[in-house]
Amino acid sequence: MSRIVIVSNRTPGKGPAAGGLAVALRKVLADREGFWFGWSGKLTDQPSTEARIEDIDGLEVAQIDLTRDDHHAYYAGFSNSILWPSFHLRLDLATIESHWYEGYRRVNAQFAKALAPLLKPDDIVWVHDYHLIPLARELRNLGAKNRIGFYLHIPFPTADALYAIPHHEELMRDLSRYDLVGFQARRDVAAFTEFAEHQAPSTFGGHKAKAIDFSGTAVEAFPIGSDPEAFAKLSVSPAATKMIHRMHRALGDQRLVLGVDRLDYSKGLPQRVEAYEKLLANNSRLRRQVHMLQVAPPSRDTIKEYQETSDTLDAICGRVMGQFAEPDWQPLTYVKRAYGQPSLAGLYRLARVCLVTPLRDGMNLVAHEFIGAQDPEDPGVLILSRFAGAAEIFPEALLVNPFDTDETAEALRIALDMPLDERRDRWRALMDAAMAHNVDDWAVEFLDGLAPDAMAETRPSRDMLYLASVA
Repeated sequence: MSRIVIVSNRTPGKGPAAGGLAVALRKVLADREGFWFGWSGKLTDQPSTEARIEDIDGLEVAQIDLTRDDHHAYYAGFSNSILWPSFHLRLDLATIESHWYEGYRRVNAQFAKALAPLLKPDDIVWVHDYHLIPLARELRNLGAKNRIGFYLHIPFPTADALYAIPHHEELMRDLSRYDLVGFQARRDVAAFTEFAEHQAPSTFGGHKAKAIDFSGTAVEAFPIGSDPEAFAKLSVSPAATKMIHRMHRALGDQRLVLGVDRLDYSKGLPQRVEAYEKLLANNSRLRRQVHMLQVAPPSRDTIKEYQETSDTLDAICGRVMGQFAEPDWQPLTYVKRAYGQPSLAGLYRLARVCLVTPLRDGMNLVAHEFIGAQDPEDPGVLILSRFAGAAEIFPEALLVNPFDTDETAEALRIALDMPLDERRDRWRALMDAAMAHNVDDWAVEFLDGLAPDAMAETRPSRDMLYLASVA
């Protein structure tokens, strides 16, 4: 059986894996021979020319170091100040510095040069996320003929947003060098297909570039999930039960409205709190009857746009407190730190409503985790953004436009007033979908699609693109 080589921006550290994805990928490498390759997390004066291979908690890991300047250009610069906002359709937040692209390609070339000597001819390489779009092309340039797959964990941009990204043609040409490109949702496949079928090559400088040939690349949606059975068990664990008891003491009979997100401008946090504010303003009977808890640990807080999001959220939370708080009642709690999964599972289980309302998201695993943690006899209600990839597989959630805070406020009222029978019916359908899209099956399905024999068998049924190169 072929080895599996997983490549990501960062390699896993020591100790328990932080999330479901890391757990699933560890399982892949536990079941099949292979190793994990990526950046070590260390910044040095000179870039690594060879990978260091070590055993980390029984996992074979190959790592390289980056220079501080290269890491800034590649990670904080091109990846997170250009690609991240553009892929999330926030072109207004993109900051463009030409030298960042040079650093981005330089780091991808460094990854390829350190990885190529470690590969065997029949290894299957699985590359993860937007930091490493050029990696297959760099490996091909070094002679690698392996099956190479790419999975994008964030949304793929619409064609107009894609055209606004510097060097977008080169990035799309990079993607054409993968055997399989996987996305979170069908809408991402549609956006990719729109570019591929209607691409308008640049004529900048008077030289018309060749159209990109995607005929060797399979493109398909592989919706990622969590482990709902594990969250169901976690939600009744001692740590989860302790959290539930703590919250019961603090809330009494108040119903909990819960949000759990990274502090990121794509998550729609200011709009979410504004919707809660409108709920209280429009439904005075619910005051003292509900309490909102927003958990939002900082994310990339050295980037200006993230600091501005934090400041905006601070201000709107203060406004809600000032408008509605009483000496013996607070309408909301805002926590800027992370909690472990057992504590989160307890919060999920206790919540009457979970607000998952990103402005745009690849999938959003909070929705999956909330569903898995519910009490089947008394489940809570999921309010979900139409612009999260999860909306495609969870139609039984209350789907909202997060930009329309009046609509979200009304969804909150409906969720809080929803009868038990309807809550149970919706939850059962959601749980069935979460089970069908669990993270273990996601990994198996992607690798089955990338395997040489499987690719040959399944190509006709995939969303294949056949575009002839033209001069």
